[in-house]
Amino acid sequence: MEFSQIPELMGLSLLLGLLALMATAAVARGWLRAEDRSGRPACQKANGFPSDKSSGSKKQKQQQRIRKEKPQQHNFTHRLLAAALKSHSGNISCMDFSSNGKYLATCADDRTVRIWSTKDFLQREHRSMRANVELDHATLVRFSPDCRAFIVWLANGDTLRVFKMTKREDGGYTFTATPEDFPKKHKAPVIDIGIADTGKFIMTASSDTTVLIWSLKGQVLSTINTNQMNNTHAAVSPCGRFVASCGFTPDVKVWEVCFGKKGEFQEVVRAFELKGHSAAVLSFAFSNDSRRMASVSKDGTWKLWDTDVEYKKQQDPYLLRTGRFEEAAGAALCRLALSPDAQVLALASGSSIHLYNTRRGEKEECFERVHGECIADLSFDITGRFLASCGDRAVRLFHNTPGHRAVVEEMQGLLKRASNDSTRQRLQQQLTQAQEALKSLGVLKK
Repeated sequence: MEFSQIPELMGLSLLLGLLALMATAAVARGWLRAEDRSGRPACQKANGFPSDKSSGSKKQKQQQRIRKEKPQQHNFTHRLLAAALKSHSGNISCMDFSSNGKYLATCADDRTVRIWSTKDFLQREHRSMRANVELDHATLVRFSPDCRAFIVWLANGDTLRVFKMTKREDGGYTFTATPEDFPKKHKAPVIDIGIADTGKFIMTASSDTTVLIWSLKGQVLSTINTNQMNNTHAAVSPCGRFVASCGFTPDVKVWEVCFGKKGEFQEVVRAFELKGHSAAVLSFAFSNDSRRMASVSKDGTWKLWDTDVEYKKQQDPYLLRTGRFEEAAGAALCRLALSPDAQVLALASGSSIHLYNTRRGEKEECFERVHGECIADLSFDITGRFLASCGDRAVRLFHNTPGHRAVVEEMQGLLKRASNDSTRQRLQQQLTQAQEALKSLGVLKK
């Protein structure tokens, strides 16, 4: 190589080196710019650790695990809480006590209906039997009068389904759905269902103004237009004669479902109305003998009525008591339950329950934040010993202490007026039993 070529080679090398430095600087500048945008090195994830496929898959698995975990159960304690029934994996929407007092049925959006034994209420463990609702879930449930079947309203099917209960040799039950559901007739969501204790008809009510009376075989016997703009509640009376509804109007309307001597359906006739509220009626209930009714309204009051009247002779129900319940004034939903003897009124607004003595009109107990959701249903058992509520995945049972106190007050008054020894002895025995019940709960008032 000639010496004259060396300067040319050196110049070419310097040029190549300069280009390499410029390229390196450009790469570094882009790298830093990427850091500035994200606030972290480009090779790192948001958590500051180097990214790799294994960490990504672990995070996905953790997220899937979190989604599969059940929501935390709402905790509630109270000195009068008798039991909490917990087996459902979804929110409970409805419950019903059997007429023989042996069972409580609950339905939830977990596609099951559970049957609980009432004799286990005060035990540590609460057994239940499960009936599966195939490809749907039940929103309402009611026992048949003979306690050998129950009906449910299907959320997606918008119809009634009947389940027969067959007792097994081991004492349990097998639940079998009938081959065909009832035909679809309602044009609006159904809010209540019921079965007459006589076993003669079934009632369904939707949120418009429609109440349907069905035969047990699924034939529509009559259609009632309540003319209440929208129905908020409907029920069949325990005696099996009447159907009642309430809604946007300030009254409760009651009809009698009439049958002939041979059991054939005849007609539905207007019986009477409960008039006296000044705003929409949110809910109502019958006493066990259908001789008393209670109602609650958006006017902020509850009322107790004597409905043991001869309506065919134009007799109207008598107003016995009016009480204040301010929580109902701004409520869109309010639940009401009347004890079997009409001595205690339970009102639920939101997730709280209030108990009133209907004779004095005074509030005696209040349970706050009973459930994690708004209370969906409220009911006394047929003995009046317990009040049941549901609003999340549990049923909570309370001792009916206002009921025991009412019995004590009633027996003390009757003892003063008793005219013979046998009557005094019987009343004293009932008084002692009620006092002992209150003593066992630690709530006996002197």
